[in-house]
Amino acid sequence: MASLVKSYEQQFSTLTAEITQRIGTISLYHGAEKKSLISTIERQLDEAQELLEQMDLEVRELSSAERGKLMGRLKSYQHEFNNLESQIKKAKTSSINKANQMREELLGMDEYGNDDQKTRLLDNTERLENSSRRLEIGYRVATETEKIGQDILDNLHRDRETINRSRQRLREGDEHLGKGSRILSGMMRRIIQNRILTLAIIVFLIIVIAVVVYITSNR
Repeated sequence: MASLVKSYEQQFSTLTAEITQRIGTISLYHGAEKKSLISTIERQLDEAQELLEQMDLEVRELSSAERGKLMGRLKSYQHEFNNLESQIKKAKTSSINKANQMREELLGMDEYGNDDQKTRLLDNTERLENSSRRLEIGYRVATETEKIGQDILDNLHRDRETINRSRQRLREGDEHLGKGSRILSGMMRRIIQNRILTLAIIVFLIIVIAVVVYITSNR
């Protein structure tokens, strides 16, 4: 069970990190994209809540000693979840208030018939949206650049491992070649020794035959 709780903790940490990152980018989005992002964050919060509930159930099944250690961490996870939930609620409220404020300003201008102010507000709104879009594009470019950089680092790491393995194989090949060379040298020495020994035997036999022939011919 302790290993299952650890797995839940890892999933919760990964999920809350993603939620935190997404909450930080809410201000870069507008309209439908912003609503979609907030919906995604709310779904992730539901998943995080389910993980907390699963952890709570598993912790209650543990022994009192293990349960005492994990309950403190579980409370900190709940506190972190509450903070994230509070942040997304503030973001939603801020978006609603901003939209209402702009709507009221436009309606107020219609009532007073101040076309110049209405035009300036619309221009300011358009500039704000353009600036937000540029910020969004810049953020996406930075994110893509970071991803490309990470991919390059990963490729370099893999290339380094490949080079290290190749070097290791070369070293092993050199060792095998050295052993093979020593074996061949030993074999050559034994062949030369055998040939010298064979030649010496042949010379000895020739001498013996010559002596026998000489003795026989003198009788």
